[in-house]
Amino acid sequence: MPGQTISEKILSAKSGRHARAGDVVVCRVDGALGTDGSTPMALDYFEAMGGSGVHDPGRVAFALDHYAPAPSRHTAQLHQRMRTFAARHGILVWEVGEGIGHQLMVESGRAMPGGLVVGADSHSVTYGAVNCFATGIGSSDLAAILMCGKIWLKVPPSIRVTLSGALPRGVFAKDIALALAAELGADGAAYQAIEFAGPAAARLPFDDRLVLSNLAVEMGAKNGIFPGLIEADADARYAREVFIALHELVPRVALPHQVDRVVEIGRALGTPVQMVYLGTCTGGRASDFHQARDILKAGGGVARGVQLVVTPASRAVLETLARDGTLADFIALGAVIGAPGCGSCCGTCGAIPGDGVNVISTANRNFQGRMGNSAASIYLASPVTCAAAAVRGAIADPREIAP
Repeated sequence: MPGQTISEKILSAKSGRHARAGDVVVCRVDGALGTDGSTPMALDYFEAMGGSGVHDPGRVAFALDHYAPAPSRHTAQLHQRMRTFAARHGILVWEVGEGIGHQLMVESGRAMPGGLVVGADSHSVTYGAVNCFATGIGSSDLAAILMCGKIWLKVPPSIRVTLSGALPRGVFAKDIALALAAELGADGAAYQAIEFAGPAAARLPFDDRLVLSNLAVEMGAKNGIFPGLIEADADARYAREVFIALHELVPRVALPHQVDRVVEIGRALGTPVQMVYLGTCTGGRASDFHQARDILKAGGGVARGVQLVVTPASRAVLETLARDGTLADFIALGAVIGAPGCGSCCGTCGAIPGDGVNVISTANRNFQGRMGNSAASIYLASPVTCAAAAVRGAIADPREIAP
């Protein structure tokens, strides 16, 4: 019998049966996240399903992150409903300003190697960076987990993505992810696991792993996972294998309005930019802001007519930036500093671009209307490429500015 992939091994352990791709399994959940974008509906389902108690409240956390601070009376009431339910059942609430739930799940250690961790948000795949099976679920699934602590899943086949070589100057994890999106397409990994492997994958800093796992869902993947405590067997079977030589990569940009509409930087040079957004669960960690800050300072600051918006992924990130002087640097550069959280990414709060505005962002999605205005256009790139655009007022090659 052939060996197992990482995802097959974890779902076997959590279901208590030898699971293979295509099997339907019922699994015990090690951790679950609800956000203010999904939990209110989950509570509706919980009540409709006759829920009274929460099976294991210690495994559940709620994050007030998508509408932070609450932009309306209605949203404030939804926040209060979540707080009331959580207090009644002993569930942890990450309050407004504490950060993005995905970042907090990792910072708090709730996402652990070998675990099954889910979230009622598609970018819950982020936690695969810590070697757990992590996937997004719906509000009804979250309601069921509140009631019984379990979920059913179809075991996904896996795509093995082997990374080799080393990243050249000016190229970062976001460029790897965009190269993979171009290779697989927006649905090329639909209901499959993306399993990262190879010597370069083992050397990637943890922040870079988070970026790659996060963006797996933009290729349709059920999860994106790195090796760790749980490793694939040498004879595991894969649906497909993809090889990426990091040393051959150059900076990349995803053009509006599709994540897989990716071009090398040379094909986007000179495109005017009026807003630069640094943040989100893809690009809002301290390392991202350090990289962007260095480009901004080396290039002489932000070009006239460009709005620079900075939104840390968590309060811990904000505190790091405050301690090491990076926050002061951004303030001196004229940046608008947002409360830690999802911010402008999904258009529910924060800075909203105007009609006809071109935004370049460290985020993971550039669908039309994503940032709250369907008349704006969103480009996706690494923190350094975004910073280079802020310096020039147009998409530029960060390698020409890098200190």
